[in-house]
Amino acid sequence: MIDPVTDIADVLAFKIYGDTSLYDVLIFTFVISAAVIIARILRTNLRRTLKDRIAGDLLNVIEKLVYYIVITIGVISALPQIGVNLTGLLVAGGIVGLVIGFASQSVVANLISGLFLIFERPVKIGDQINVEGVSGFVEDIHVLSTIVRTYDGVYVRIPNEKVFSSSITNFVANVARRFEYTIGISYSDDAGKAVEVIRRVVEAHPFALRNPPPAIFVDSLGDSSVNIVVKVWAPSTVWYDVKMDLLWKIKVELEKAGITIPFPQRVVHFAEGGVKIESGKDVSA
Repeated sequence: MIDPVTDIADVLAFKIYGDTSLYDVLIFTFVISAAVIIARILRTNLRRTLKDRIAGDLLNVIEKLVYYIVITIGVISALPQIGVNLTGLLVAGGIVGLVIGFASQSVVANLISGLFLIFERPVKIGDQINVEGVSGFVEDIHVLSTIVRTYDGVYVRIPNEKVFSSSITNFVANVARRFEYTIGISYSDDAGKAVEVIRRVVEAHPFALRNPPPAIFVDSLGDSSVNIVVKVWAPSTVWYDVKMDLLWKIKVELEKAGITIPFPQRVVHFAEGGVKIESGKDVSA
C-alpha cells in the first residue's frame, strides 16, 4: 500500500547536494521570501509614517537602510539551512573586507562622510553654499559625493569627505541675509537729505525687511566724497535680486534729488602757480 505521507517525507529528505536536502532548500527559500516581504512592509510603513516629518532625501536613505538590513538578517539566518558555515564565511569576509578597506580608504571615507551629511544635514538640496571655493546650488547629495551647480551653470562633483571636513558657508540657512553699499556724495551736497532719500527708497522696496531694520548713516569722509553706508536685510532666497534692484533705484532717486555721486578727484598745484584738477586717476606733480 502506498503511503502519501511517507512518499512526501522521502522526497523532502532527498539529498540535493552533500547534506543539503530539498526540505532545507525549501526552508531557505521561505526564510528569504519572508525577509523580503517583511522588508517591503516595513519600508512602506516607514514612508507613510515619516513622509510629513522628515525631508525626502533623508527618508529615502532610511527606507533603503531598513530594507537591506532586514534582508541581510534573513540571508544570514537562512544560510546555515543549506550547509553554509557562517564562521568560515565571516573570517573570509573579514579578510576580504580588510583588503578592500586598504585599497579604497577614500571611498570608505566618502561613504561615512556622506552618511554624516545626510543625518546631520548642514546643507540641503536647493541650498546655496560655498565649499572650498566652489559656490552654487546643491543639486543632489549622494552617498559618496555632493553635486553643486555653480552660478554660471557648471555642475561640480565634490567628494563628501571634502564637504564634511571643510568649512561650509550656507548662504540661505538663515531666512534673512544682509547686504551693504558704500555710496559717496559730493561735499557740496546735503548729507542729511541724501540719507533721507536713500531711506525712502529702501522702505518702499517690498523685499527690504523692516525687522531687522535697515541702517543708513555717514560712515567716513573720503578724499573726494562723503561716504554713506547702507545696510539692508532681505530674504535669503531673493537677496541678490534685491541688492541689485535697490542699488539702481538709489542711484536714480539721488540724481532726481540733485545729489551728485562724484568721480575721484585730485587737485595738483604746479610750481608756476597753475592749478590742474584731474578726475578718475592719480596724477604726480
